[in-house]
Amino acid sequence: MAKLRIMLVDDHALVRSGLQLLIDAQPDMEVIGEAESGRVAVALAQQCRPDIVVMDVSMPELGGADATAQLLQVCPTIRVLALTRHNDQGYLRRLLEVGAAGYAIKQTAPDELIHAIRTVAAGGTYIEPSLTRELIERYVGHTAPGKNESPRGKLTERETEVLRLIAWGLSNKEIAAQFHISMKTVEFHKANGTQRLGLASRTDILRYALAQGWLQADQDP
Repeated sequence: MAKLRIMLVDDHALVRSGLQLLIDAQPDMEVIGEAESGRVAVALAQQCRPDIVVMDVSMPELGGADATAQLLQVCPTIRVLALTRHNDQGYLRRLLEVGAAGYAIKQTAPDELIHAIRTVAAGGTYIEPSLTRELIERYVGHTAPGKNESPRGKLTERETEVLRLIAWGLSNKEIAAQFHISMKTVEFHKANGTQRLGLASRTDILRYALAQGWLQADQDP
């Protein structure tokens, strides 16, 4: 089985060295490139085409969020896992908005970081657990249903399926192929579902998915 090809982006050589030792010790992963800045990362990713980029958020020249946005424009199939010391909702929202598939903090345990990499590699979304709890609390607090009303009950079965797969990070093309429907039909169900629930962005969809438990290990797409 081919190994996951991983590129490390961090302006501290010591951090990159430690991450490489951890990742290369895994039987199904290998580090195939390193970059010390976001600008270098965008150029290098186009050459070595990694599966996963582990991206620091705070870097000189080009920060992690802007680097992620540029990287996904030129290499849209790459999955980006943000790795930062900032346990902060603002950074999380920004990274998710530009297309990052995961957000982990540098204080996390090594085994949890490996789990995060595998989660985004499998097409899932990983969010640092303490921030996940905050997202759920904020979502539930702002969209509390009536006494006998379930938010999910507002959706049709197909709208539920489409929004769940969007939260998992699948593209419209991938969802269309899975259900044997057109991308226009996928967009129709997405638009109807988000309108019914009052969701305006990918981050809103992710919050709703977290509140519904769609991103748990036993809820794989």
